[in-house]
Amino acid sequence: MLKQIQLIRNHKVFETFIIFIIMASALLVGVKTYDMSSAVVNLLYFMDLFITVIFVLEISIRFAAEERKWAFFKDPWNIFDSVIVAVSLIPIENTDMALVARLVRVFRVMRMISFIPELRVLLNSLLIALPRLGYVMALMFIIFYIYAAIGSLFFEDINPFLWGDISTAMLTLFRVMTFEDWTDVMYETNEVYAWSWIFYISFIFLTAFAFLNMVIGIVVNVLEEEHQRELQADEHYVSLADLKVEIQELKALIERQSVGATDNRSPDRRSPDQ
Repeated sequence: MLKQIQLIRNHKVFETFIIFIIMASALLVGVKTYDMSSAVVNLLYFMDLFITVIFVLEISIRFAAEERKWAFFKDPWNIFDSVIVAVSLIPIENTDMALVARLVRVFRVMRMISFIPELRVLLNSLLIALPRLGYVMALMFIIFYIYAAIGSLFFEDINPFLWGDISTAMLTLFRVMTFEDWTDVMYETNEVYAWSWIFYISFIFLTAFAFLNMVIGIVVNVLEEEHQRELQADEHYVSLADLKVEIQELKALIERQSVGATDNRSPDRRSPDQ
């Protein structure tokens, strides 16, 4: 019985069907934001009930397929899926907690991450990269703070709305970094201070080009490490170093066998005196 349940859980049709149900659940959340007739509302209610039943069956199959049941809850994604499905079963749709019910149905879309390994690797990489990004973010904040202080000092009289205080100046600099009509800000200050273009160009170079590329580099590096870790977790994975060692051993074995075969085939040459 356990083998049959495991075959169902690991079957591609089962996975594809659940992904389709998750996508249908996401579409259902979006459709409910429109004004609809009572008939359509009732139809959506039964569709939502059907999706909830499917999710309960899916969680039950995945739990039953585990040989060691306690191992099921060692995976944080299994805990997340179980909590989302469990809260979906609570009848709070027509109570003061109806907002919670809607939020839970929104978060059901995140179950797509738990089902698609590539999405899990991507999210895990982002979470692992956060500590490494801390120092980059701290240095970027220092750059923002220095440039905001300079901008507030020189440009406050030109446009108090953009440079009135340091916090407002930092928001203006964020606009400059994201290239949101930053040339309008530059041309306004450039009419008074002809050198102000140096202020903006240097800031964009440090933030948009240098630091953001550092952030991307860190995330990509962590993503590659996670992919490598996923491959190493596969029992059929063989690293390149292991392959090189095996190839060297095979070459040595072939050479030994070749030398032995040559020695066996060579005639016993004796001198004429013998």
